[in-house]
Amino acid sequence: MIPDFNCRSCGGSDVHLVLSLGETPLANSLLKADQLQSPEPTFPLDLAFCATCSLVQITFTVPPEELFSEYLYLSSFSDTMLEHARELAAELTRDRGLTRDSLVVEIASNDGYLLQNYVRDGIPVLGVEPARNIATVAEERGVPTMVEFFGREVAQRLAAEGRRADVIHAHNVLAHVADLNSVVAGFSALLEEDGLAVVEVPYVRDMIERTEFDTIYHEHLCYFSVTALDHLFRRHGLHLVDVRRVPIHGGSLQVRAAKREPAQPSVARLLEEERALGMAEIDYYAGFGDRVRALRRQLKDTLRDLKAGGARIAAYGASAKGSTLLNYMGIGGDLIEFVADRSLVKQGLYTPGTHLPILPPEALTEKMPSHALLLVWNFAEEVLRQQSAYREKGGRFIIPVPDVQVV
Repeated sequence: MIPDFNCRSCGGSDVHLVLSLGETPLANSLLKADQLQSPEPTFPLDLAFCATCSLVQITFTVPPEELFSEYLYLSSFSDTMLEHARELAAELTRDRGLTRDSLVVEIASNDGYLLQNYVRDGIPVLGVEPARNIATVAEERGVPTMVEFFGREVAQRLAAEGRRADVIHAHNVLAHVADLNSVVAGFSALLEEDGLAVVEVPYVRDMIERTEFDTIYHEHLCYFSVTALDHLFRRHGLHLVDVRRVPIHGGSLQVRAAKREPAQPSVARLLEEERALGMAEIDYYAGFGDRVRALRRQLKDTLRDLKAGGARIAAYGASAKGSTLLNYMGIGGDLIEFVADRSLVKQGLYTPGTHLPILPPEALTEKMPSHALLLVWNFAEEVLRQQSAYREKGGRFIIPVPDVQVV
């Protein structure tokens, strides 16, 4: 058991270490040129398992104000995310019979990439987004946005104003939350009696089985199974009514929770699958660290062999997962020349810890490194399609997870 640490969900103390990734910088703390000579703060990055409620989590909490008050990830720079948002909004509008008298609320609504779909159909929306710079982008798109951290108090205030939600969206946010119980209690307080919460989180099963260790970083405090989510939601008067596995972010769960709605067979089926796999037991997670260390050796050997053979190597995607991968594996400027990224707010900055310059995607065809390490392997199909010109000129991508492939 880990001394002086209690589970973020159930508060239990029966928590066991699964993997230590050492001390790393904050994954999204990109640097300006004049910051490169200054010391960077680093924090322990240790993954643990709660034997009481099955939640997988990291043990150190960076204050959320330090992580999210200014943020550099914009969902709209991913075509995959935009299409996923369009399809989901259309489905819920149709199936829930949403109208001009409804209200859709999104927690951590980012730049309005999802809620803008409801706005176009005349359905009232409200975003709750802690990063002021990103909330401004959403407002410019016509998405009303509160600059706040969502929790029980915010939800109760909105409900007291008569702003109860027919649908609450929370996509890739629950994993970032230190006070899980406040947020889920907030869902319960804000939802109409017949309302629906739609929550997406990376699936810990995919992370473990596919060795997706780079999805571990300080913003991602929790890594969920259906079992852990079931415990969490029931604690606050909600229950899972549907569960779907979706391919977003290397494998995610989309769970739907409600107060009264009957559960679909998918819930019992996935709970039984997890029980049969042993996901409520520490043994399921025991070999993860060995597989991660083996992958580190394999990728570094591949990069060194390519470099020794005269290859020039760049990387694609200045992502948080890329930061974890580069820093844990010790891959820096000796192997990688630069990182290309579509996000305008990242271009001109440098990666945390490894200090690689971030350039526009056109740098791949202009500088023509022979290989590009794909740090956003979860969007591999999209990137390979977008970078067809680079590939046609002979450029090759290195996909690092779950196994090293050169394509």
